[in-house]
Amino acid sequence: MARKSKKDKKHKKDEKVNETLLTQGNQSETPTDDKPQKLSNKEFNKELERLQGELVKLQYWVKEKGLRVIVVFEGRDAAGKGGIIKRITERVSPRVFRVVALPTPSEREKTQMYLQRYVAHFPAAGEIVLFDRSWYNRAGVERVMGFCTEEQYLGFLHYTPIIEKAMTDGGILLVKYWLDVGMKEQERRFKDRIHDTRKTWKLSPMDTESYKRWYDYSRARDAMLTATDMEYAPWYIVRSDDKKRARLNCISHLLSLIPYKDPQLEEVKLGRRNLKDRYDDEATLKGRRFIPANY
Repeated sequence: MARKSKKDKKHKKDEKVNETLLTQGNQSETPTDDKPQKLSNKEFNKELERLQGELVKLQYWVKEKGLRVIVVFEGRDAAGKGGIIKRITERVSPRVFRVVALPTPSEREKTQMYLQRYVAHFPAAGEIVLFDRSWYNRAGVERVMGFCTEEQYLGFLHYTPIIEKAMTDGGILLVKYWLDVGMKEQERRFKDRIHDTRKTWKLSPMDTESYKRWYDYSRARDAMLTATDMEYAPWYIVRSDDKKRARLNCISHLLSLIPYKDPQLEEVKLGRRNLKDRYDDEATLKGRRFIPANY
């Protein structure tokens, strides 16, 4: 039997590498049974570091050009909205990237025009506002839980595309993400929150109720997407069963939507300290209240 040449072995190896990359990197728009291999922490952190560096460049560009950007994050409970928002904001300025996560409306806010409390947080020039849930509460939780009337719900679906058209015509870049988590993965995350004292604060009676009403939320999602997925303000679906991939995919996609250039920044120089009036500034702290050095 003829032995395989080095060239043949290399070709075979290259084919396997390409097959692996295709499996890991290309997720189709329709669900499949083939799950990509899980990313290691090392792989995830390396790519996250690169993407966060790009977010810093985007930050400079948005500020320089006076752009106004709104990014809406919606999805089921435990879909991973907070995790993505955290990775977007942890290396950028909170003065440029602002997170808005509004609580239940007050009695006064309930008497206002529905969108009024959200409009107050819209961006000025040079700002990106990330809504951790948004006015789309009316199409989701309020609809399913009966917190709004049928008339209010239908009015929302009718008028929201009109209002969003006015927003985008006025110069706001509106990006809308729906995080789609599977039934089994949501249950796993809920159980994790129950048994992890660091996460129990994330659970509320509304979360457990949403768990029971899976298909009610599915129907509400479908109706919302049908009524409000417009060319000028489209919905983008993020598959979020794999948290690491969801975070990287979403950040990468967001960066692709806003054309930006690498800022040509001058190198920062520290210069020299002025030691002319130096003194023992450690000695003057003696006797002050220091916290215990437990670690």
